Amino acid sequence: MKTVQISLNSIDKVKSFVNDITKFNNDFDLVSGRYVIDAKSIMGIFSLDLSKPIDLNIHAEDNIDEIMSVLSAYVI
Repeated sequence: MKTVQISLNSIDKVKSFVNDITKFNNDFDLVSGRYVIDAKSIMGIFSLDLSKPIDLNIHAEDNIDEIMSVLSAYVI
């Protein structure tokens, strides 16, 4: 598992983020305080405080480089 901090500070950014990560079969969790949300759930993401950076837990081992290249637009 790898953890990175991301920023999703606009509606368009949230939509493109969800579209990007749904291409992968891996599990992704967003952690904000004591809340853990499935990162592929657009409704779940909108329940978080998006004004602050959010931790993204990537549950992958083999294709982590490919995932990180897709997520580079969101990583802080």
